[in-house]
Amino acid sequence: MRLVTDEPHTRKHATPFGRLHEQGCFVIPNPWDAGTAIALANMGFPALATTSAGAAFARGLPDDPTALDVDGVLANITAIVEATPLPVNADFQSGYAEDLEGLSTNVRRCVQTGVAGLSIEDVHGRGDDPAYALAVATERVRVARAAIDASNPHVLLTGRAECFLYGHPDPLREAITRLQAFADAGADVLYAPGVRSRSDIAALVDALRPHPVNVLMGSDSGLRVSDLEELGVRRISLGSALTRVAWGAFLRTAREVADTGSFTGLGPAASFDELNHLFTRDH
Repeated sequence: MRLVTDEPHTRKHATPFGRLHEQGCFVIPNPWDAGTAIALANMGFPALATTSAGAAFARGLPDDPTALDVDGVLANITAIVEATPLPVNADFQSGYAEDLEGLSTNVRRCVQTGVAGLSIEDVHGRGDDPAYALAVATERVRVARAAIDASNPHVLLTGRAECFLYGHPDPLREAITRLQAFADAGADVLYAPGVRSRSDIAALVDALRPHPVNVLMGSDSGLRVSDLEELGVRRISLGSALTRVAWGAFLRTAREVADTGSFTGLGPAASFDELNHLFTRDH
């Protein structure tokens, strides 16, 4: 068991990204390449996060941990980190390695890209029960924390419990159990993607205090940033949502051209001038 000290508190205060998690609530949107990172940075968001799904879809691949290898993932993370001065949190799935030595190596490589934080999931994706056993998942968080501390201890580690996504019969209870264990193992931020109801979000936040909780808004649930802030949420990510919005517009417009010969779907397109101005670095 990891000794409880004030180290995580000190680490979180040491960087602008860490300080974002100390009070209030902020949105961390998910670009999938350098261009979308620049666009989001220009909108005033304080930080960015990568999306494994967005990176995979842009390469014609499914969102599967085996579809895009760790080198491709690190290249995408690097491109987003280098695109803007904003801190970036890396969606690092399960670390792209089954063995602990490989996990440690990959986490160190991720830190070397210049990320301000990274997340580790608790699933392996095989069989009817895709989750690692709690002890195994917790040890993987501990190994990731050690790898970060050996490379840059100011990088924040997000521990993810995927219970709501893979259909656990009691996802709230299981998520709380797992995330409490991940916090003890060294996770700075706690995240259970898929939690949606006000009551579940409030229960999660209350059970995990004082650790900051990230909530995924992957669709319009009717909640606003102010609602989530009132519930005690510190960080809101969008996951693959912006990627899917972009793909939705692309597919609808292209289908309309293919099926009807109409070009009316091109009306909302961004102008050349707007995009050229956005990507001109000396403006």
